[in-house]
Amino acid sequence: MLTDIFLHTPRWVWIVFAALVWLGAKQMVANTVSLGRTTLMPLVMVGLSISGLASAFGDSPTALVAWAAAAVVTATLVQQRALPASTRYDAASRRFHLAGSAVPLALMMGIFLTKYVVGVMMAMQPGLRHDAVFTLVVPLIYGAFSGIFAGRALRLWRVAIHADRAVA
Repeated sequence: MLTDIFLHTPRWVWIVFAALVWLGAKQMVANTVSLGRTTLMPLVMVGLSISGLASAFGDSPTALVAWAAAAVVTATLVQQRALPASTRYDAASRRFHLAGSAVPLALMMGIFLTKYVVGVMMAMQPGLRHDAVFTLVVPLIYGAFSGIFAGRALRLWRVAIHADRAVA
């Protein structure tokens, strides 16, 4: 059965998977990135999360509220965590020096695999769209991933805003 699932998966899905693995692997190495780039990836991943939510549940109020609640809670929790000690922001160039981390790769794979598994499950059992537990759990997962991405970006923005104010 797994072989059939993989064989019937459109090729573009595997291209997206490969691109996410590549992007996530690049972030495992320390690098210097612009403020804009620290924002772009979270926006793309939150968009992928919302896309998965919309394709699975449409405009279900339960799904939307669960997603939003999980996103807000996890973003808030992540923002309370300290940045790695090696994180540096240069206000003049508006660039960050970031330590390498496997977290972005894990988050990307989490959103991708959630979207993939949900898509397969919905194709095999379309009635899941109306299952109360499924309609609650899946959006909570998507929202948690989104909140982690957003929280990580917001931590960096806070550092940048504070540094920019100090310079001004």
